Amino acid sequence: MVTDTSTVPFLRMQGVNAFYGESHILHGVDLVVNQGELVTLLGRNGAGRTTTIKSVLGLVGQRSGSIEILGQETIDWDTHHIARLGVGYCPEERGIFSSLSCEENLLLPPVIAPGAMELDEIYSIFPNLYERRHSPGTRLSGGEQQMLAIARILRTGAKLLLLDEISEGLAPVIVQALSRMIQTLREKHFTIIMIEQNFRFASGLADRFYVMEHGRIVQGFAATELPSEMTMLNEYLGI
Repeated sequence: MVTDTSTVPFLRMQGVNAFYGESHILHGVDLVVNQGELVTLLGRNGAGRTTTIKSVLGLVGQRSGSIEILGQETIDWDTHHIARLGVGYCPEERGIFSSLSCEENLLLPPVIAPGAMELDEIYSIFPNLYERRHSPGTRLSGGEQQMLAIARILRTGAKLLLLDEISEGLAPVIVQALSRMIQTLREKHFTIIMIEQNFRFASGLADRFYVMEHGRIVQGFAATELPSEMTMLNEYLGI
């Protein structure tokens, strides 16, 4: 019997603790991300946001609790098995191979889940990458490198995108281009978790927000509740 996963949350974390060696970083994180949603994790540096998304893929020293992806418990799975459920991670440092061309970087990752994007579709979303497809990684601007890092995930077939500070250090015109790109991915029914310091960028895109502090979720609310939550956000984030 085939289980219908269309109404199951893409991600459910319950009581998740995470450690790097003896350092206890996450303290019982609970969150839910529904299929097709864009959820933003807000918080100051060191609040545990990056560790939260790394925990989804098992990229921490130790984790406990429950992490369900499309209804499957993955807390004891290895990273490469979790990725095959359609999870892709774009780290803050981007990880572009400088000696390879833009297109070679795109073609490098293996297809690990159904629905991987072909180059033509990627280039339709990222026209800048088509124009720079023969340029080495070292010649790409910061914005182009960020677009390439995200596009490379789409080549794998990932449908849950974990995006860490994708707007950091980029010019406003590039941030606007990234915003349009994210909107396109939402229209294509991708599920997205973003970590962002640029609140203006995040607030115009997210369906829901979680606020983190000291490795815990301290508040969660929908985008429609944002005006009434600004006092709380100012308290935690200094907005």
